[in-house]
Amino acid sequence: MARIGLLIVLSGPSGAGKGTVCQALLAKHPELVLSVSKTTRQPRAGEEDGVNYFFVTKKQFGDAVAQQDFLEYAYVYDQYYGTPRSIVEEMLAAGRNVILEIDPQGAQKVMKTYKDGIFIFLLPPSGAELRTRIITRGTEDDASIKKRLASAAREVTQASHYNYVVINDQVDAARDRIHAIITAETLRVSRNQNIIQDIAEEVKG
Repeated sequence: MARIGLLIVLSGPSGAGKGTVCQALLAKHPELVLSVSKTTRQPRAGEEDGVNYFFVTKKQFGDAVAQQDFLEYAYVYDQYYGTPRSIVEEMLAAGRNVILEIDPQGAQKVMKTYKDGIFIFLLPPSGAELRTRIITRGTEDDASIKKRLASAAREVTQASHYNYVVINDQVDAARDRIHAIITAETLRVSRNQNIIQDIAEEVKG
């Protein structure tokens, strides 16, 4: 029996450093694969279509919703974000460990669909640090910053719904903590029943 890949959901408030930590994880562990989301927002400096996101129009996004082509989608900060369902399911079936880097709103929807998913909530070392990261990002106006701060405060309280909490005090340290979680989850007895059974049958001869 082929091993089904793990679905790893990395989530957290805006400013927690999800993207930075995720890229560090993928750079050191290329066997992991990132699911690229679709979004209606404009690219930020340095972002590439098909790498960071698939940047689409609201009409294109709406068409994908109508075709039930999203594992989850959410309306966040006046823009839509969604995870293409078919791509994720194909990679999991092929035995690949797939990472979803998504906001808490989307993660809540995935929790209802994938009970065996590994849900990791990324936090900054302090609330003051989170405020600084959001304010100094330099990509939004004052009104957007206030909205992000209020939303981040609400999102932090959702950590209790997740399996693990990782503090992003240093990127490399957070990366290694997440990889340790993935390794431990891969070794769970419940995920290795077929191997146990095969060995037992071989011993009997």
